[in-house]
Formats: sequence, structure tokens, C-alpha cells
Amino acid sequence: QVQLVESGGGLVQAGGSLRLSCAASGHTLSAADMGWFRQAPGKEREFVAAISWSGGAYTVYTDSVKGRFTISRDNAKNTVYLQMNSLRPEDTAVYYCATKYGRSWIETSSYIGWGQGTQVTVSS
Repeated sequence: QVQLVESGGGLVQAGGSLRLSCAASGHTLSAADMGWFRQAPGKEREFVAAISWSGGAYTVYTDSVKGRFTISRDNAKNTVYLQMNSLRPEDTAVYYCATKYGRSWIETSSYIGWGQGTQVTVSS
């Protein structure tokens, strides 16, 4: 059974950076498209970014993070990353990674194997 574990969250000031990691155990991620989502208090879980299995040849981002966040992967380490720069208070949320199973790149229903999440808090 695949287990995904997110890490790297924390408290940072606006304008700062964090790098989130999503490590897998029990299964290789090298053949899986992967995604990052986030959920702020009182809000629904929303898509952030996704990356294709094929060496990350395809990436997609939600508009609010384009130019600030970068998704990448290291298949040798069975890990997917989310580099977050120029962080804003509105980026505050619990960040989750998951494996894409369905057709849509941005719908939560297309993803399975959610990790427990890592908290990102951006102070103004």
C-alpha cells in the first residue's frame, strides 16, 4: 500500500520561501502523475500544482501560484517537491500530496492516496 508523507511546512513571513517534500513508501512514484493540493480553514481542498510521471515533462499550476511555486520530482528518491517562493498570507493552508488516478489534472476526485498534510502558515 502506498503511503505518502508530506514535510517541510512551517511558519514564514510574507515574501519568504519554503520547500515541501512528498515522500512515498510502499510503491514507486516513478510511473505516477502527482499533485499538490491545499486546504485553508473553512474552505474546500483546492488544486495547487501537478507533474507528470515522465520526468516531469508536463506541469500545471493554479493561476494564483504561477511564477511563485515550482513542482518537481526526483524519481530516484521517490519524492515530489513543491518549491514555494514569494509566499503570501493567502497561501496559508494545510498542503497535501496525492497520486493522480483519474483523468482530470485539477479535480480532487482524480487523486488517491492522500498524505496527512503539512501546515504552511504565512504571516503578514
